[in-house]
Amino acid sequence: MQVVSSAEFATQQEKFFLMAHHQRVLVQSGNYTYRIMPEPTVTEPAIFEPDEDFHNSISMEDVRERLHKVVDKLYAKS
Repeated sequence: MQVVSSAEFATQQEKFFLMAHHQRVLVQSGNYTYRIMPEPTVTEPAIFEPDEDFHNSISMEDVRERLHKVVDKLYAKS
């Protein structure tokens, strides 16, 4: 564990950021202590625009009607 002053951290940020990958790094500033913790970069999920397949799709009401017809045909055969 490495405890550094805020002034030392300000002058050697890159050193302490790299060090935080291998050990705890605490920065002391007045009455507070801050822990430097590396986290993986979060990328925003890709938002796709509707394509031709989307525009050619059927509504849930159409799906329901078609399913009712299929079920009715199956029970009519029984």
